[in-house]
Amino acid sequence: MSNSKAIKNRIKSVKSTKKITKAMELVSASKMKRAVASTLASRLYAGYSWEILTSIAKNTENITNPLFNEREVNKILLVLITSNRGLCGAYNAQIIKKALNLLKQKDSKIQIDILSVGKRGDMAMRRVGKNVIASFFEIPDNTTLTDVVPIAKFLVDEYKTGGYDKVLIVYTDFISGLTQKPNIRQILPISKSSIKEALEDLLDKPEQKTDYLFEGDFNMLIETLAEKITRMQIYQMLLESNASEQSSRMVAMKNASEASGEMIDDLTLVFNKARQANITREISEISAGMASVG
Repeated sequence: MSNSKAIKNRIKSVKSTKKITKAMELVSASKMKRAVASTLASRLYAGYSWEILTSIAKNTENITNPLFNEREVNKILLVLITSNRGLCGAYNAQIIKKALNLLKQKDSKIQIDILSVGKRGDMAMRRVGKNVIASFFEIPDNTTLTDVVPIAKFLVDEYKTGGYDKVLIVYTDFISGLTQKPNIRQILPISKSSIKEALEDLLDKPEQKTDYLFEGDFNMLIETLAEKITRMQIYQMLLESNASEQSSRMVAMKNASEASGEMIDDLTLVFNKARQANITREISEISAGMASVG
């Protein structure tokens, strides 16, 4: 009887867990819908802005802005975008593994510091003894360009002042609800090759040639444009990562709910067998007692 009671308590516990995972699945589905809509809506704008910057970058010999100037790499700032919470499948593990592989492959003479966006990446980097110089944990799910300003300003200022010779961002590209791809992209210095790759990835089309006529102070215009488009790139990466996180969490919670349902069915079968065995044993005991009385 005690065994049947234990199984019954286990079934009750699994049912409670299933309710939680189902609720989290529905919440994640709602958040994923908004995140994917925002990501897809901004891709076109991000693509066209990269197209403008591509055309400008072809004439780098006329540009004196430090954001376009490549120099010898001695220090790299690696921006790692992860989530603040877990329960999102392999989302965090994949992007952290991508960052660690990069750190293992680096030249021993090059120093790499970490800027973490999200608690999971921050904890992982500190756990393995990496130098985390700054952390941003307050990025909301409904990210806006205003939320990106502190991160973008920090990166641009560090590069302009020579604190770092290259800035890389490790994030997750949203492909579909079931597929997310960890990616590493150079954001500073702004190079023609990286811009062309980003443009082709975003728009899935070859580079278009467009000539622009500039009026006014060329260098001032280039500086403003470069900073705004850099900010837009960071914003797009955050949107891609958020959509990937929410879709990963929804799939993980859906799998957990299905696994809970299967476990409930298995435990119910075990419980019924145990109860049937108890009933059979009681009937046998009653029959044996009646026989002994007779």
